[in-house]
Amino acid sequence: MTPSPGDRVRVERAGVTDEGVLMPSSDEEHLVLKLEGGYNVGVDRADAAVEVLERGAREVGEDEDAEDDASEVAFDDDLPTVALISTGGTIASTVDYRTGAVTAQFDAEDVLRAVPDLAGRANYRGRVVANILSENMDPAIWTDLAEAVYEEIAAGADGVVVMHGTDTMQYSASALSFMLDTPVPVVFTGSQRSADRPSSDNVMNAVCAVEAAKSDCAEVMVCMHGTPSDDYCALHRGTRVRKNHTSRRDAFETVGAEPLGRVDYGTDESDIAVSFGEGKTYARRGDAGLALASDLVEDVELVKFTPGMDPAALDYLDGKSGVVIEGTGLGHVHTDLIPRFEDLVDDGATVVMTSQCLEGRVCDRVYDTGRDLLDAGIVEAGDTLPGTAKVKLMWALANAAGPEDAMGRDLAGELTEESTPWV
Repeated sequence: MTPSPGDRVRVERAGVTDEGVLMPSSDEEHLVLKLEGGYNVGVDRADAAVEVLERGAREVGEDEDAEDDASEVAFDDDLPTVALISTGGTIASTVDYRTGAVTAQFDAEDVLRAVPDLAGRANYRGRVVANILSENMDPAIWTDLAEAVYEEIAAGADGVVVMHGTDTMQYSASALSFMLDTPVPVVFTGSQRSADRPSSDNVMNAVCAVEAAKSDCAEVMVCMHGTPSDDYCALHRGTRVRKNHTSRRDAFETVGAEPLGRVDYGTDESDIAVSFGEGKTYARRGDAGLALASDLVEDVELVKFTPGMDPAALDYLDGKSGVVIEGTGLGHVHTDLIPRFEDLVDDGATVVMTSQCLEGRVCDRVYDTGRDLLDAGIVEAGDTLPGTAKVKLMWALANAAGPEDAMGRDLAGELTEESTPWV
């Protein structure tokens, strides 16, 4: 019995047996099998013995006519306009049916076709800044992205949603938080699991992000699942958010505080509600004028101190404009390393101390090691997250009159007056 896409099959090859649903393949040499857990595996046809267990177990494939119709999006004068900017990532990914791997290949209009639940919530303008997996993100793309967001807002967008891979989303959200003064919401969202998986979070995250982009909070935010279930998305300030789990749908957390707000999710427009925490201070729609400062000094490094670190390992920092240290506890390194960091300061680098602890803040006035670091010219970053501190220093070196002073001041919600854990 010849298997067809949608059939449930058993595949045996090289002593390995898998069962799942046969998916469409882009060539005749490979089979693609969707396993029960939702993952895809690619198999060479020549090496596989295939047994059909159930015909038509799942409907697969695409309706080409429906896809063509979906590409035409009608404009509604009664709806706000949201710019969808794509950089790639899992939320904008599909399956490479040669290998079963997920690849970034959707543009912004494809996202609209892939998430029909977005229809009727806003008018959309699609724009592609990059088409990469987020591990390939770099500062040059941050600049392109900030300029694209600026242009969309200047052209009249009532909000912006940035589709971004989750692995480096926190860095990009931080970068735009420093680069942009925005009168409208700028919302990053992504997906921990691609659209072809039953447990995908792409639809809910995209819908909630659009609703957040229509809200009154004119800040750079990250919108991702607030729990493993499909009940609400959390809205995190772009400079205080961190991805704290490799694969959970609620991987993102606001560090040291509650999230800015939440989007309660429902399948109907009336079921979705955007709310912000009682007493939360945030920029309101229209409070700020639109401004862009997208220059960065890119030769800044983030260094994590660990016991036993060889001072020679720091030689690559020579000539850098800035260095951010992830120190222990209140912001410490081995005393033998302090002269090495002092040399960097003497050579003109701005050297900033953060803590590996994440919760709490740096204070180098408590112990002798900390005071020696201050005497060496190290700048304290308070409770700024290490990754955020790196991005901030890149921006401050290019835009602030005194980068050392800027690192000790709150510029975009990255530095709090008090560090009070909320759980």
